Amino acid sequence: MSSTFLDDLLSEIVPPADGTLSRVLYRDERIRLVGFGFDADQELTEHSSSFPAIVQVVSGRITLSVEGQDHLMGPTSWLHMEPNAKHSLTAHEPSVILLTLVKAAAPD
Repeated sequence: MSSTFLDDLLSEIVPPADGTLSRVLYRDERIRLVGFGFDADQELTEHSSSFPAIVQVVSGRITLSVEGQDHLMGPTSWLHMEPNAKHSLTAHEPSVILLTLVKAAAPD
């Protein structure tokens, strides 16, 4: 297959009432795309990833703290994190985000 198309990200990930949802939307040998849905006031405690990560907000408003620096993010926000960057998240309203994990390219 030469392309993957998701018609409506908001129908793929619906924030649950009083909870958090995560769903793998796409995966191949180099990329893993995970959709997250958060109700208001839901949090992800501090953690890290061994892969570079990109966070995009589809709807809602969150604070993403990366290495102690807070980033208020909304639907026009984009953030890249280096591998092993410690980060946490708080949703201020029902929110949907995309997390893209990028694995290293195979050496030539």
